[in-house]
Amino acid sequence: MATATAKKLKIRPLDDRLVVEQCSAEAVTSGGIVLPDSVQEKPQRGKVVSVGPGKLLENGDRGAMDVSVGDEVYYGKYSGTTIEVNGDELVILRESDVLAIFC
Repeated sequence: MATATAKKLKIRPLDDRLVVEQCSAEAVTSGGIVLPDSVQEKPQRGKVVSVGPGKLLENGDRGAMDVSVGDEVYYGKYSGTTIEVNGDELVILRESDVLAIFC
């Protein structure tokens, strides 16, 4: 699904922002209990589908981005802005909102 989204993506993030496709929410707990949609929490993990050019520094250069397309990231619970593009729900985040990159 992420590769299809990346090919159709009609959005380009600016500066130190990135676009993340959220992973699906857990529908079953570790104990086997099925959770209805109304109880499931918003996922905080996703795959990066687009990255901006980097933050503009005072000397006019661009800062290098530590996150790249295809990375799986973990971000803060209330971080970013959720948007819908081509029927897919995406999140636009600043690079500083990313807490970790999964290896």
